[in-house]
Amino acid sequence: MITYRAGSFPPRPPFPPWPPGPPERPEPGPSPQPRPSPAVQPTRIWVEQGEWPGRLYERLLNQRIVMAHGCLDGESATRLCAQLLTLDAEGEGPIRLELQNLDASLPAALTVMGVLDTLRVPVTAYAGGRTSGPGLGVLAAASHRRAYPNAFFAMSEPRVSLDGPVTTVAAHEEQVQAMLSELYARVAETTAHEVDEIRDDARRGRLLTVDQAIEYGLVEGLAEARGPAGRGIVGLGGPGAPGR
Repeated sequence: MITYRAGSFPPRPPFPPWPPGPPERPEPGPSPQPRPSPAVQPTRIWVEQGEWPGRLYERLLNQRIVMAHGCLDGESATRLCAQLLTLDAEGEGPIRLELQNLDASLPAALTVMGVLDTLRVPVTAYAGGRTSGPGLGVLAAASHRRAYPNAFFAMSEPRVSLDGPVTTVAAHEEQVQAMLSELYARVAETTAHEVDEIRDDARRGRLLTVDQAIEYGLVEGLAEARGPAGRGIVGLGGPGAPGR
């Protein structure tokens, strides 16, 4: 029978379990890494971030959908025109042109408008977010125009910076006025308003909601609900798409 003294439970060994002397320090080494909890899965990161936009836009082009967003300058207008002309040459189906928060420089907008006027196939533009300035000319040049419920339209004069000798500035100012007249004339033709009315609304910075834009004649109606995925579906540039 083993007995224990009072206050010594559990019993202490009669001698230390290690040899006498100073304790040995362990050799330095890499600290152990914590093991991940099986309940927490690691976050997956897309390792080809520089390539995914191109592949995505390529897939959209296969469905005859073209995207334009942000501020349209000369370089982006050239790419947009190249995409539109390629789709026009490769097929007979209509093109869906997505305009998301679109603004544009005056020359870039007129460039895209000229290409839209020469395409053989109809183009349906879908406006989302804020469409403003010369970007309204791109919208007006499309065969058909629809808007997402969150869209609004800011009629405004484009900003132009002129610098140089007096004669050069005067020549540039004359060119800008000619381009502005072309822009306002196209918007007036689409909306059935007078050019002077379009010019005055742009000078005042008139803002239109979707309902007001429909009443104004800038868009024809709301964007229709998307159909099932696949070719030949309404809204994806197939035979049932608007304008076909």
